[in-house]
Amino acid sequence: MTNHLYDTLFAARETSEKAFLIDNDGEMSYRAFLERVNQLANALIESGLQTGDRVAVQAQKSKAQLALYVATVKAGGVYLPLNTAYTAHELEYFITNAAASIIVVDAGNAEKVKDIADRQKASLLTLNQDETGSLTSLADQQGTAFTAIARGLEDLGAILYTSGTTGRSKGAQLCHRNLVSNTQILKDFWQFTQEDVLLHMLPIYHTHGLFVASNLLAYVGGTMIFLPKFDIEAAIAWMPNATSMMGVPTFYTRLLADDRFDKALSAHMRLFISGSAPLLAETHKQFEARTDKKILERYGMTETNMSTSNPYDGDRIAGTVGVPLPGVDVRIADEKGNLLPRGEIGIIELKGDNVFTGYWQMPEKTAESFRPDGYFITGDMARMDENGYITIVGRDKDLIISGGLNVYPKEVEGLIDAIEGVSESAVIAAPHKDFGEAVVAVIVRRNGQLTEKDIQQSLQDRLAKFKQPKAVIFLDELPRNTMGKVQKAALRKSYEKLFASV
Repeated sequence: MTNHLYDTLFAARETSEKAFLIDNDGEMSYRAFLERVNQLANALIESGLQTGDRVAVQAQKSKAQLALYVATVKAGGVYLPLNTAYTAHELEYFITNAAASIIVVDAGNAEKVKDIADRQKASLLTLNQDETGSLTSLADQQGTAFTAIARGLEDLGAILYTSGTTGRSKGAQLCHRNLVSNTQILKDFWQFTQEDVLLHMLPIYHTHGLFVASNLLAYVGGTMIFLPKFDIEAAIAWMPNATSMMGVPTFYTRLLADDRFDKALSAHMRLFISGSAPLLAETHKQFEARTDKKILERYGMTETNMSTSNPYDGDRIAGTVGVPLPGVDVRIADEKGNLLPRGEIGIIELKGDNVFTGYWQMPEKTAESFRPDGYFITGDMARMDENGYITIVGRDKDLIISGGLNVYPKEVEGLIDAIEGVSESAVIAAPHKDFGEAVVAVIVRRNGQLTEKDIQQSLQDRLAKFKQPKAVIFLDELPRNTMGKVQKAALRKSYEKLFASV
């Protein structure tokens, strides 16, 4: 047996001197990258990694962190990337739920995580953005050869935490088959080749930047301009060296806001891809008017990687997420799973090799998420037209996607309700030009002196910044229906223009 993911994506590149990663420090060849992978794999084994163990990583984006992902897989482990904005309070749940045996964090956060690691009896290592830390120091002492641990199609390669709008976060189990099949499909559908140079400004703690981008470029033998984050100056400076770009809608709105981003700057680019959050049709049209190029919008989830996409050749229709990818069966169904006619709004359900194997240690949640015939119930509401193009119209729950990141209202509401002086709260989304959706907290207070500043300060160390409300509204009571349920749809309607002037 081979190590399916590593052998498919990287094995053929082990002696290649072609540039894999480029940044301000220069180029890193495939050979050099994979030698670093081997050193890190040896370091993981020395730190106690056993086949199937989880490696939890919260670190700033770096070449070493990307190599750590590959090293974890090659060493037979399961990679668990964690958002860099999570507080120690939030990290504890993910680390303990996944029973991580190795934890890697920025040195500045090590002290905050030490007690969690001790309780978990996990090895705690550090990795900083400048690639210093105890992990890289240990790797420096290792050899550059490593024989991949055998892992098959159905073995886990990663766990990414997601959630519904109620309850605790769920760990989506992604096996080697899930990750490889999606990469192979996207190669052909988006026509990526070894000539591609991808402008990579995405984080690598979720599926978009880690699996969609990095796996794909490795598979085709392409190159990535690997930047820490989106920065307008860096984007404009590096774009002449790229052929393609993946981003969230915020990237494109910020490019359009800068006059230097014009037809000439983007003339040589063959492909701009947008995902992780809805792209406004207006942004799509403005981009085409500015550059004569149409953004390719696609649709995916943590549990499924990519499922649909506008075509590379063919109509890229503003406001849609395109058609089902080859090998992915997509249907629009009612709440009981009955197929709906074209044009009617229902829930997206899908099946394919890209669909995850279930939620970590949550068999009941897994069972609830699949139909008896194997289709995964996404929870996203959409309609499919007569040509197979899908338009997302909302979600069957109240999930908020702000700047491409998921915010689960129940989590935010629980912390707000615990603040002294708060009677109850409802957390909703309001349209925002920059973030797509912004978090808004609507609060009924017992203490009339409670202010927006009080709420923000109380949440500052309890929630990642992207989850914190962009606005706080105080009401005498929350709107309810006859059954006593808070009418969030009515609240969203009331505040849909809250950020119109932003």
